[in-house]
Amino acid sequence: MSLNELLEIQKNKFKEFIKYVNENSVFYNGLFKKSIYPKTIEDLKKIPVISKETIRKNLNSIYTIKKKQGIISKTGGTTGKSLEVIFTKDDMQERFALLDTFREQFGYKLGKKTAWFSGKSLLTDRDLKKNRFWKTDYYYKVRYYSTFHINEKYLGFYLDDLIKFKPEYMVGFPSSILEIAKFGARHQINFPENVIKAVFPTAEVVTDEFREIMQNYFHTEVYDQYASSEGAPFIFECKNHNLHLELQSGVFEVLDDNNQPAKNGRLVITSFTTKGTPLIRYDIGDNIVLSDKICNCGNQNPLIDKIEGRNDDFIYSEKTGKINLGNISNTLKGVHGIKKFQVIQDKIEEIKILIIVDESKYTEKDKNTFLYNWRERVGDKMKIALILVSDIDNERSGKFRLIKNNIKHLFN
Repeated sequence: MSLNELLEIQKNKFKEFIKYVNENSVFYNGLFKKSIYPKTIEDLKKIPVISKETIRKNLNSIYTIKKKQGIISKTGGTTGKSLEVIFTKDDMQERFALLDTFREQFGYKLGKKTAWFSGKSLLTDRDLKKNRFWKTDYYYKVRYYSTFHINEKYLGFYLDDLIKFKPEYMVGFPSSILEIAKFGARHQINFPENVIKAVFPTAEVVTDEFREIMQNYFHTEVYDQYASSEGAPFIFECKNHNLHLELQSGVFEVLDDNNQPAKNGRLVITSFTTKGTPLIRYDIGDNIVLSDKICNCGNQNPLIDKIEGRNDDFIYSEKTGKINLGNISNTLKGVHGIKKFQVIQDKIEEIKILIIVDESKYTEKDKNTFLYNWRERVGDKMKIALILVSDIDNERSGKFRLIKNNIKHLFN
């Protein structure tokens, strides 16, 4: 389809969505009466931007259906507070159809061998005693791997099973897949070539460094996608590794701190597949960078340069300001022997960095390089405490957080 055809679909779906929301949501009906009934996408700018806290406080008047009528989804709560949304069954089917269409471009179909890493509680005590960190859906050939046991003690069992299982595709939290790849490379365990056709990360930001490690170790390509548990519209990566906004799934606004359009800024979304818990001009808490490029892959949806991830995933320095996720992940450049790290900020001019090291490779030179990389980012006044640990826990959702900023409320 041409861009004009895609924009026409977006316009029609927008009208249908707004009509449904106005008729079925007490909260939005009242909001439209106070501001404006948005007949066009352009009218959205006259409606207030809605925060997660506003959604949370008004959930009962936002819902358009009862919980028993729909499908409940909970956000992971990595920012401290979870959110419970309800999807209509039609919306959930459409979201999975969009995901399946994206993955099918790279040969995936349900029924092909897939290794899946997600934040579900899967295992029994018997599984743990047998060092079995997965459950298998034999009918659809999907093996679900626990992300709660991804640590040095067990990584060998994960890798050994992946080599035996020979999945065609890997799906799920990239932090878990990354740890397995790093373990294999560190221990010189070769992963067989021409096995995995694609890796599809979910739920976490993929930095350039993470992508390179996963692609090199598993001898495949990583194709990213963006959405959210509460129902954000989709952003899909194409065969040329460009990221496309999926216009048929919603409206994307990129705004600066004054809620004015920007090329690099906060992502504010209106999602057409959230009829159960409508999201209109919702500040989802992520940053993206728009692009002027044109892609020749055949998809005419607009491009973005990158997804920068949560705008509250940062460390703050009084000298250099906010240091974001991508910049922090690059502190490992030129460093050997650090297997995993997590940075924690509880005070303005102090950070703690938990590190897991390979003692056979980690030297004083690596420590100094790592600290130098940090000094370049946070300045010379920041107190940095390097703490050697044997393990770093994942969150309750199963995700791993590289940054834990416990004072971010001071900078909003």
